Amino acid sequence: MLLRLFLLFAIVPPLELYLLLRLANIAGIGTTILIVISTAIIGSMLARHQGMLAWWRFRDALAHGRMPSNEIADGLMVIFAAALLLTPGLLTDTVGFLLLIPFTRKFIRRGLVSRISNNMSVNSVVFRHGYDPSGESSIDESDTIDASFRPSRQTPENDHRQDRLGND
Repeated sequence: MLLRLFLLFAIVPPLELYLLLRLANIAGIGTTILIVISTAIIGSMLARHQGMLAWWRFRDALAHGRMPSNEIADGLMVIFAAALLLTPGLLTDTVGFLLLIPFTRKFIRRGLVSRISNNMSVNSVVFRHGYDPSGESSIDESDTIDASFRPSRQTPENDHRQDRLGND
């Protein structure tokens, strides 16, 4: 995992710089700067809108008693998309916009969920109170006190003269 992150941070910035320089050679530096700024502005507006929709869906799922797992995943992908769109570059902007489009985000979410679930293991432990592993009861009943109960007839006036056992 650490190697993948290192490769990502080592490869993406030079690749972004190369793509921006190629675009500047083809379309001109002014057009390239305009594209970078406009994708950041449009992306931030779209990210805000999609983020609010994800938040409303999250609250709706909770209100109806459903587990909001898809809504949480959508919210995280929108946050990641916003970060990508604020990073100058063509490749990061493309991935960011793909994460902001609900249709493509659904497919990306399915892929991520299947990949994560394949890498997870589920373990469970069952605890039963009062039974040892053989199934026999392990509750010790030898300390049970069986006695009759008599309510105290204390009044607030004479409460200070009696101890806990009702003796003077």
